[in-house]
Amino acid sequence: MKLLTDDRWRDLLRIRATDPGAVKRAYDERHRRKELLSAKGTLFLVAADHPARGALEVGDDPMAMADRRSLLERLLIALRNPAVDGLLGTPDVVEELLLLGALDDKVVIGSMNRGGLAGADWEIDDRFTGYDAQSIVDFGLDGGKMLLRLVDSDPGTIPTLESCARAVSELAAHKVIAMVEPLPYSREDGKLVLRKDSASLARAVTVASGLGVTSAYTWLKLPAPDDTAALDASTLPMVILGGVPSADPAADLASWGRTLRHDAVRGLVVGRTLLYPPDGDVGAAVEAAAKVLEAAK
Repeated sequence: MKLLTDDRWRDLLRIRATDPGAVKRAYDERHRRKELLSAKGTLFLVAADHPARGALEVGDDPMAMADRRSLLERLLIALRNPAVDGLLGTPDVVEELLLLGALDDKVVIGSMNRGGLAGADWEIDDRFTGYDAQSIVDFGLDGGKMLLRLVDSDPGTIPTLESCARAVSELAAHKVIAMVEPLPYSREDGKLVLRKDSASLARAVTVASGLGVTSAYTWLKLPAPDDTAALDASTLPMVILGGVPSADPAADLASWGRTLRHDAVRGLVVGRTLLYPPDGDVGAAVEAAAKVLEAAK
């Protein structure tokens, strides 16, 4: 059964074209959840901010996330699962789901920096082109997420680092969480390669933990590491990201499960891996991830 029926889709397109004020009304009328964490003290979000920096590829399909109706259908399926606490997304996606009535009683984290376009020469100089701290507060969102890719050989890291520190401080001033995603990279044959070794991940954690004038409202978003060194490097609450989907969903789930057992880890923030599973069954992929989180906590 399609959740985004032809009538709902046409109505969304009509509103977009004829009633831009509906977006602000939808923000204002959203019923906010009182607590960030679930009753078990966990957080499970689906992520949909990749398209805004031109990262559309999933598996062998370079345009998988370019079909907006398909993306929204998949998000509606995921958000319908009661174990999913909410969404991490850019303004366009958040607003479309608001107009579709899908974000009441859900946590909503706004994605802030998407200027480091995938494959661009300036990719590491990741400018803030999405939400800013004030808009996150004004629109009643529950937090702001920022990507911090650390490349020691690329000076583009410096302005991104400074901008993230400023955003952490500004969000904290409003008592709103900052979700920082610190990822160590290196350039190999001109391509960016994620460094997954313990030392690099732990170093990235310590850098991100010290951003801003206070860490009181900072959370960290990390790939599932092979050991606990990175997880032991901070007292800040952490969530595990899904990363690039592998050809083995069971292996992804097992990796998340091991990491979720760490005391500092509070949950999952997963996008493409759950929204575009190899067998196409989004509901089953989300349910499997929810069970892994429940079993770990």
